[in-house]
Amino acid sequence: MAQSSQPQYELLYHPVIPGRGEFIRLAFEAAKVPYTDVANTEKDGYSTVQQICMSQNTQSEGSNPPVFAPPALRVAGAGKDARSLVIHQTPTILLYLGPRLGLVPGDEVGRLYVSQLTLTALDLNNEVHDTHHPIASSKYYEDQKEESLLKSQDLRENRLPKYFSHFERTLKGNHDDGKGRYLVGGKLTYADLTVWQVLDGLFFAFPKELQARKGEFPDLLETFYGSVKEEGGIKEYLSSSRRLPYSQGVFRHYPELDRQ
Repeated sequence: MAQSSQPQYELLYHPVIPGRGEFIRLAFEAAKVPYTDVANTEKDGYSTVQQICMSQNTQSEGSNPPVFAPPALRVAGAGKDARSLVIHQTPTILLYLGPRLGLVPGDEVGRLYVSQLTLTALDLNNEVHDTHHPIASSKYYEDQKEESLLKSQDLRENRLPKYFSHFERTLKGNHDDGKGRYLVGGKLTYADLTVWQVLDGLFFAFPKELQARKGEFPDLLETFYGSVKEEGGIKEYLSSSRRLPYSQGVFRHYPELDRQ
């Protein structure tokens, strides 16, 4: 939904790219809860992100410990002594937001299931990133292209089937009115959003591979992937200018790394 001029939540992340910040954007958008994407919507917003999340010489606000790297979430008045709360690490932010945005079940077991699926999907997200930066993030893709070809082959042939099989079995095993649309329970959770975002990025980065895998994993790559896109807040978001295009972030399309 449209972002409020005075939101409670501030997303601190790099501008222009979806990146790991997208997992948090999707949670807000699905719940239709206002937030500010600071680097993309505020003048000099990225300076704020850099000061709080990327400086080696400053502490975070108030009693918050230093942030290691974006994304981070700042929540006015939610920290110690009613100061701002600043938390980082994508799964920690989602763990915090889940019950507040209505994106987790009401029981502890269900919340644990959501968390473990999210962490698994984020592991896959990291493996996808490493296909174009297998040696070092500080080096250009062109400086590690030979290694990227080998890493991508392993991802396509071994790692994707392992992850896809796990998520497919989870969908089939969800008997709580999931109907192949949800991983946990009978309504959307942040685990669904996280898995969906990784799949969407894979469709961009490895379109031939994903197309070839549809027949092998139809519940995941067709039923589930298609249904999440139709969720109210998500459908609106995907058609808006707030949805940033893939470019030079986690998901990159290099044709030579895809199935040949």
